[in-house]
Amino acid sequence: MKVLGMISGTSHDGIDVAVVDFSSHESTLTGTLLHSQSTPYDDSLRQRLIDALPPAQTTFAEMCELDTLIGQEFAAAAQQTIAAVGEVDFICSHGQTVFHWVNNDSALGTLQIGQPAWIAAATNTPVVSDARIRDITLGGHGAPLVSILDQMLLNSLPGKPAALNMGGISNMTVLGAETPPLAYDVGPANALIDAVISQRGLHPAGYDHDGEIASAGTVNSELLNALLSEPYYELPAPKSTGKELFHGQYLADALSRLESPIDDVGLVATLTELTVQTVARDVKKHGVTHLVISGGGSHNPVIMDGLRAQLPGVDVVLSEDFGAPVDDKEAIAFALIGWLTAHGLPGTIPSATGASAASVLGTITPGAGPLALPTPGIESPTEVKFVDSRD
Repeated sequence: MKVLGMISGTSHDGIDVAVVDFSSHESTLTGTLLHSQSTPYDDSLRQRLIDALPPAQTTFAEMCELDTLIGQEFAAAAQQTIAAVGEVDFICSHGQTVFHWVNNDSALGTLQIGQPAWIAAATNTPVVSDARIRDITLGGHGAPLVSILDQMLLNSLPGKPAALNMGGISNMTVLGAETPPLAYDVGPANALIDAVISQRGLHPAGYDHDGEIASAGTVNSELLNALLSEPYYELPAPKSTGKELFHGQYLADALSRLESPIDDVGLVATLTELTVQTVARDVKKHGVTHLVISGGGSHNPVIMDGLRAQLPGVDVVLSEDFGAPVDDKEAIAFALIGWLTAHGLPGTIPSATGASAASVLGTITPGAGPLALPTPGIESPTEVKFVDSRD
């Protein structure tokens, strides 16, 4: 079964897609990666999205327009992908998160826009969307959903392995034979760094390319200690967060309390060290032996070198060593969720999200003709292996 996974993450810079052809045998699922690509948002659309995100105020009219415009962008990306690889059987679209409602350590709601009907109409293919809310209705955080992939991908590793994804927000899944999987959002990976670089025009790409800015700066210990005192870090897992907390105004408030100003490169260096410190602290706390990293932060040598320096006894590697390329892993995860949903199988791990039970995820928008689903699965696969057949 060929499934197209689609997501725009917390960096909200564009749409990542992956086409995976899944086949199952007993408890093992094999996924052949056929295609992946990243399509950046149009500059004007991305700016409208940024301007509507918390802590900014917005309107129903703006949300309606963005829901349509982003849905059309996802539809165009799906059409381009299908033109490259041929028809797919199913599409799973995460869409674009614009708000994740957390109150008193509990997730109460979540909003992903990018109307899936545009995708279904453009491709004549069924689309799974709105994947997070079912877990929230069962008391979970609806995040991180990638933990289902992490467990299936890394379950053969000895010791206590963990998977770390560093996008706008860093999230981690901690595994181990003696305890149920644990997963949660650690804190900001690139969110605050990118906000500073974009707001101050420090790099045309909008992020710290190859860690060049951070490597030229000096960490400001006063600011770092202030940011490390954020109460979120002390909350027990499972927990989730996003740009509802870690945004530009959050940082501006912290800067306003400093005794002396900090220059731009020093600020980027400090925020980069914040990512290193928060991740390393949690890796040590859980006794992790193998750390498998993916996401945009894996391209930042200052972060990677910092983690390796902080974690001398931990085997720090990239997810591509396990068949899931670092830039494609989340899109691959949503392709997997699409396959599970199509087969009527749960896409969550209750201990990872905090839900009372596992659940089949998402809402299905039919494509052309009758909706035809595979025979429901009896048992979920416990292992996934990937083969990369991309040109």
